[in-house]
Amino acid sequence: MLPALADDSVATGGSSNKEQLGQALFFDPILSMTRSQSCATCHAPDKGFSDHRGEGVAAAVSLGDDGKSLGDRNAPAIGYAAFIPPFHRNDDGVYVGGQFWDGRASTLVDQAEGPPLNPIEMALPDKQTLVTRLAEHPSYQPLFAEVYGSDIFHNADATYRAVADAIASFEQTALFAPFDSKYDRYLRGEVSLTPEEDLGMTLFFSQQFTNCNLCHQLQALPGSEQETFSNYEFHNIGVPENTDLRALNAVTMPDEGLFAHPDVSDPLQRGKFKTPTLRNVAVTAPYMHNGVFKDLRTVVLFYNKYNSRKASMQINPETGEPWREAEIAENLSLDELETGPALDDRRVDALVAFLKTLTDQRYEHLLASPQGLEPRSDP
Repeated sequence: MLPALADDSVATGGSSNKEQLGQALFFDPILSMTRSQSCATCHAPDKGFSDHRGEGVAAAVSLGDDGKSLGDRNAPAIGYAAFIPPFHRNDDGVYVGGQFWDGRASTLVDQAEGPPLNPIEMALPDKQTLVTRLAEHPSYQPLFAEVYGSDIFHNADATYRAVADAIASFEQTALFAPFDSKYDRYLRGEVSLTPEEDLGMTLFFSQQFTNCNLCHQLQALPGSEQETFSNYEFHNIGVPENTDLRALNAVTMPDEGLFAHPDVSDPLQRGKFKTPTLRNVAVTAPYMHNGVFKDLRTVVLFYNKYNSRKASMQINPETGEPWREAEIAENLSLDELETGPALDDRRVDALVAFLKTLTDQRYEHLLASPQGLEPRSDP
């Protein structure tokens, strides 16, 4: 039998055979060595497709299938990941797209091939192990044969690629990108924003005040439908090392970000990471590529420090100490970070309120401060 699916998993009715196969594989722990983890373990559908398993410092990253290995990067929430373009350089020579924080997997299919064989993630010893496990389940055989041909299990490489292809197909369904947040409903005229949320939206799209949308806007114009709130370019924004995490995972080398990509040799890319979507950002803590910040307001204040000379703005509220230096001090994107006047507390709170409106409707109950969702009553 195929694995039991999560209560809130997408209904298979009306979906293609490939999507149904991908859904079954996404929730199946046979993809991991001890049969204890599935894709959904680190990308839980009821938690914004993020990993909420850890406690304390360990919550910054994911625990491996062996029950002891800890990674060094926060598992990206994979909602809306289907909108990330393949890894490439644009006409200006700027790196764009790809999966993972450093874009090293060009497409969703490439990304799905990574975790099962990663020794500190799902830890399968080889591709043939997965093929053997799939063949043990009679329910999988007709699905694979229908989608990929009756000979698919005869070649381990082809089978493994088919597994990744099916999972990627499932990740392109509406379950992962419903575009039904309060912001989307506001654009459709179904609800009104509160005054605080409206101020936050103005600040977010303002070149005069924050210019957040310089990096966190995909569509040409603010207010466009199917906005994923990232241009998927790479920047070094000065994120400090997560020293507490490093004390647990014993990693000693600095994370060089994009420069670690196997096809990138330009040292000017050291310390740059892909700009993530802001969809569901309020319910997918912790933040930054290494999970160093726990609270969304802290993230906004971190950006604000680049535009403020006030001593109070140079203090990390989570530690009570000054913001620590960047892990990679060169290549900072100061042109994008030093954008305008510092924000006061009211405007910081407004930005946080607006970011909460980017939460998919099914996750709104996870917000710490429930938002009013009154229907629009304007004449």
